[in-house]
Amino acid sequence: MPPKIKFDKTAIVDAALEIAKEKGFSGITARSVANQLHSSVAPIYVNFATVDDLVAAVVQRVFAISEELLANQKGESLFENMGKASLAFAREYPVLFRELSIQPNPYMASYETIENAMVEALREDEAMQGWTLAERKRLLLKLRIFQMGLSVMVANGHMPSWLDNQEFDALLMEVGDDVLLAQQIKRRENL
Repeated sequence: MPPKIKFDKTAIVDAALEIAKEKGFSGITARSVANQLHSSVAPIYVNFATVDDLVAAVVQRVFAISEELLANQKGESLFENMGKASLAFAREYPVLFRELSIQPNPYMASYETIENAMVEALREDEAMQGWTLAERKRLLLKLRIFQMGLSVMVANGHMPSWLDNQEFDALLMEVGDDVLLAQQIKRRENL
């Protein structure tokens, strides 16, 4: 009889991630992971107390992937890097993008938590020196609305055939620049 194959946490999370990429986090069950590993469910429960613990580990892996995509962007600003990373994530992981970004879920921080961190980062942007908190929040919301819509189009495969990925990234920056310019003009008019 051949020796039993042992699976460590990393192999189990890898298998569960493959399932999540196709079926979302709800597709992760002890049986589905065991099938992916060609094993019994025993290795899953040896390494994780519950399937929820395994899902939490997969979510953490997905966040690490997202952070890696962000770190790999070489844009001139945090906004550019975040927008391009969002598009890259939507392209590579459309099921997970939809589950994390569109559907209510317990995994993502609240909008306010994300907003506060981003608005604070905007304070450092040279183009927004002297802007009020309310002005930065309004700009952020406008940019996020567009970026989210564009990312949803990518994740759902609703990209115009006449635009390739690079042109989609360029469109993201073009509209971002337009929104920033419009906000700067309005700000000057109100001073």
